[in-house]
Amino acid sequence: MPKVKPHRTSPSLDMTPMVDLAFLLVTFFMLTTKFSPEETVVVDTPSSTSDIKLPESNVITLTIDKNKRVFFGVDDDKTKVAMLQKVGAKYGVTFDAAQTRAFGNMTNFGVPIGQLGSLLSMDSDGRKAVAKSEPGIPMDSLNNQLIDWVLEARKANLTLFKKPTYIAIKGDGDADVPTVQQVIKVLQEKDINRFNLITDLENKPVVAK
Repeated sequence: MPKVKPHRTSPSLDMTPMVDLAFLLVTFFMLTTKFSPEETVVVDTPSSTSDIKLPESNVITLTIDKNKRVFFGVDDDKTKVAMLQKVGAKYGVTFDAAQTRAFGNMTNFGVPIGQLGSLLSMDSDGRKAVAKSEPGIPMDSLNNQLIDWVLEARKANLTLFKKPTYIAIKGDGDADVPTVQQVIKVLQEKDINRFNLITDLENKPVVAK
């Protein structure tokens, strides 16, 4: 008696939910991703084996390039505006609303405060064009504007967010050592003895057992 073979059907998989999920994930990442703003000066930081991470907010960054220039930057827009008003008042420099908005959008800058207004009046392309000619922020004993920016940024951040501000020094691998030492000295003269040195992470040496 012949055997009855059951009717076999090919399994089917509905991919519609998978496609919907993929589009939802893409939309989520597009809306939540925050791109790093373009910096005025790009430095090639030295490498180290330290794996201590820099905090993601409330950070002042002092960038030192290979041409002995020092650039100042702070991450929060509200801190930038409050700091700009205080430092401007100290040096008798005023900024209009458009310049203040432009300052809030800048990652960092490297000009004396007397030249800052004209820099902020430029469009983004104009600021990029003059970036290489920015002289850096003065920090000599007779005109130490760098420490004024640091102190006012710390005060503004503490007033606005009730949180301490972290300071990070980001030096180029070919940066002038005396310039780096001078930046550290400027901080220590104001009893600022805790700061981070930004480096690129390299693999730790393997220890044979």
